Amino acid sequence: MSGNKRSELSIGLEVSVVQKPHQRSGELTQGVIARILTNSPNHPHGIKVKLESGVVGRVKLIHD
Repeated sequence: MSGNKRSELSIGLEVSVVQKPHQRSGELTQGVIARILTNSPNHPHGIKVKLESGVVGRVKLIHD
């Protein structure tokens, strides 16, 4: 599942994000959502979140 819709995300969910410096390479970082930063209901490049580790990035994958 992609992370383009804010309604699909919630705090505590395990996701993979791409950080700003890794957008070209597509390197993913896995973690648990601590805060949802994007206010709009959807975003074409993924909803921006902050992970519990402090990493900020756009959600690319939602883990079950």
